This record gives sequence, C-alpha cells and structure tokens, in this order.
Amino acid sequence: MSDDLTPLLSGNIVLLVAAAFVIIVILKGVRIVPQSEKHVVERFGRLRSVLGPGINFIVPFLDVVRHQISILERQLPTASQDAITKDNVLVQVDTSVFYRIIEPEKTVYRIRDVDGAIATTVAGIVRAEIGKMDLDEVQSNRSALIATIKTLVEDAVDNWGIEVTRAEILDVNLDQATRDAMLQQLNAERARRAQVTEAEGAKRAVELQADAELYASEQSAKARRIQADAEAYATGVVAQAIKENGLEAAQYQVALKQVEALNALGNGDGKQTIVLPAAALEAFGDAFKLLKGGA
Repeated sequence: MSDDLTPLLSGNIVLLVAAAFVIIVILKGVRIVPQSEKHVVERFGRLRSVLGPGINFIVPFLDVVRHQISILERQLPTASQDAITKDNVLVQVDTSVFYRIIEPEKTVYRIRDVDGAIATTVAGIVRAEIGKMDLDEVQSNRSALIATIKTLVEDAVDNWGIEVTRAEILDVNLDQATRDAMLQQLNAERARRAQVTEAEGAKRAVELQADAELYASEQSAKARRIQADAEAYATGVVAQAIKENGLEAAQYQVALKQVEALNALGNGDGKQTIVLPAAALEAFGDAFKLLKGGA
C-alpha cells in the first residue's frame, strides 16, 4: 500500500512546488505603488522603467525595484548664510526651500545628496543676488528677491528632476554695529522731518497772516472806494441842483449843513451850554427860513 502512495505523494509535492513558484512569480511580478511614491525599476543594473501609483507588472527575477522615491513636497532645513550687500553691509540671511521630486529616474542617477545640493545652490544664489542690491533694497524688495531666487534655483536643479515649489527668506539679520548706525540714522531722519514740518507750519502761518492782511486791505480799499463814489455822487447831485436851480439850491445845501451841525452840538453827552455869536444866530435863522421855504 505504501508503494501505491509514493507516486501520489510525489505528484502532490510537485503541485505544491509549482503552486509556490506561481505564487512567488505573482508576488515578484506584481507591484502596488502607493499614491505618494514612484518606484525605479532596474534590469541587470540598468534603468528599466518608473512605476507610478497603482498596480504595475514587471518581469520576475529580471526586473528589480531598486529605488522607492517619495514624491511628496519636502522642506529643506532652515539655512543661514552670510552675504555682503552692494553697499558693503554684512547680513545673515535665513532661507527655506520647498521642493518635490517629479522625475525620480533623474534624481537617483544624477545627484547623490539632493538636500545638500539644493542647499548649496540656494546659498550661492542668495549671496550673488544680495551682492547686487543695497541694504534698503534687500529689506524693501524682499518679495522680488524671493521670486528671483526661486527662478534661479529652478533653473539650476532642472536636470535633477526636481520642482522647486517655494522659496522663502525668513529673516535678514544685521550685526549690532550696523543696527546702532541704522538707529542713529533713523533718529536723525525723524528729527529732520520734525524740523521740516515745523518750518512748513511756520511758513503756512505767515502765508495765512499775509492773506488776512491783504484781505483786510482789500476790504478797506473797497469801503473807501464806495464812500468816495457816494461822495462823488452827492457832489454831482448838488452840482446838478445848482446848475438847474441856481444860487438858491446852494444856499439850501449850506443851510442843511448848518442845521445838521447844530443838531450834533445839541446831542452831546451831559449838560452843556452853547454860546453862539449873533452873526451865527442870524445865519441859523436864515438857514431855518430856507429849510422852511424849501419844505
């Protein structure tokens, strides 16, 4: 009976080995790549293909997944580098760069230390660009400087299969001596502006005073002109009356002035006694007669 089981057992072993081999082939030939990765496949040490996210098939035992590259965005550690501006001011610039690998076949075969290479490239570009600018430009045009650095870094790392997504200048630090000098300059500028403002205020006050005096003079001249016009008109009326009525009109006007003068004397403050010569009384009497007759 044992002789009858031997061929059967041998056949089962062969089936088991064949099944195991098939399973191994399937496991070796099917590759499931996560969404955040790309796999670099080599055949006999040479680049064969790049597997994207999802289910992929390779030739078992011939193709080998040599590199599993993350395509997530990465951030380089914050780096500080010294730079000298165009006006010879030493500054320390803190930078940070974000990037991601988009062509891993270039990255794994063209550069060994990606982070170190990018950091070195950024440091050289930052020093070169800051050397073209004055300190005031570095501080006031930071956004333009960041855009320039990003563009230059992208061009430099293009052959490495890398995309620079963002570059930031976190801070621009100065040494203490430069800070003290800038503070003194700022205080001097503030004092100058205060003096200019005070001088402009005094100038404006003088201009307003001159305008006020000019306006008063113009109004006074206008009043005198109106009074002169009125007197000229009155004189013209009297002259016309004399021309038309002769001597009586002139005597009437004289009598009117005499009566007005007498009223003014009588309307003085307090009690007063007015002594007039006889000739004056006769003149006033004649004036009253003329006024009565004229009325």
